[in-house]
Amino acid sequence: MPGPSAPKNSPNLRSRSVLAGQASASAAEVESALATEQDPRVAAFFDVDNTLMQGASIFHLARGLHRRKYFTTRDIMRAAWQQFYFRVIGVEDPEHVAEARASALAFIAGHKVSDLEEVGEEIFDEHMAHKIWPGTRALAQRHLDHGERVWLVTAAPIEIATTIAGRLGLTGALGTVAEHKNGVYTGHMVGEMLHGAAKAEAVAAIAEREGLDLARCYAYSDSHNDLPMLSMVGNPCAVNPDSKLREYAKREGWQVRDYRTGRKVAKISAKGAATAGVLFTGVVVTKKLIRRSR
Repeated sequence: MPGPSAPKNSPNLRSRSVLAGQASASAAEVESALATEQDPRVAAFFDVDNTLMQGASIFHLARGLHRRKYFTTRDIMRAAWQQFYFRVIGVEDPEHVAEARASALAFIAGHKVSDLEEVGEEIFDEHMAHKIWPGTRALAQRHLDHGERVWLVTAAPIEIATTIAGRLGLTGALGTVAEHKNGVYTGHMVGEMLHGAAKAEAVAAIAEREGLDLARCYAYSDSHNDLPMLSMVGNPCAVNPDSKLREYAKREGWQVRDYRTGRKVAKISAKGAATAGVLFTGVVVTKKLIRRSR
């Protein structure tokens, strides 16, 4: 389970993380059966963003959905501001926290589950396929070749996570579960986003369901936020790690792999990186709004 360095969560956040993890494991489906399953008790768990894929999968998804008129530029601006306020400023105002959380999947409200699954295939081809890190993809294939199952574990909606897993020939995916009624999204999440402790809960749930021996399993991630997941397996590996994870991995004797080329030494924290991303989005969107108003 989560290591000693994992952040302490409030009871409400803890319960949402458990619910998110259990919902993700329940929704997960095996995408491709292994021809020869040499060791059914061993699996590898891969984070997606900046581990398997360059950039954020949710950004690539939103980009594709925006082009298909799923939401407006003003919607992006509002969501970007809420995420900035919540993640960067760090004000623990319950109302603002709730708004930031709700905005994460609000853009799919009112759309059919089948529609998102269909356009997800197109968006993968348009924006994601060429962003896959060859080195990480090779790691995943090595596990498959050894008869071990490979699961993606990501905060992205489980529908797009499943698409990525299917296209890469992986076993399946664990992702954020969006609530839907009668096949139509409500815009709300089931529990919490599959992030941090919620990922560990999902891995624990799928391990119990599939009879995995976590002490013999593998996990790969680029972010210190995934320490709960990395710490619960016997073979953790930091891939393209942020500075905090790199330091922790070296201290613990974990494997470190970096497939980025021309990488500069990071001089900003993970929070700073998030700030830059949000601000960049805000600037781009603001420019678009100005041009439209003219």
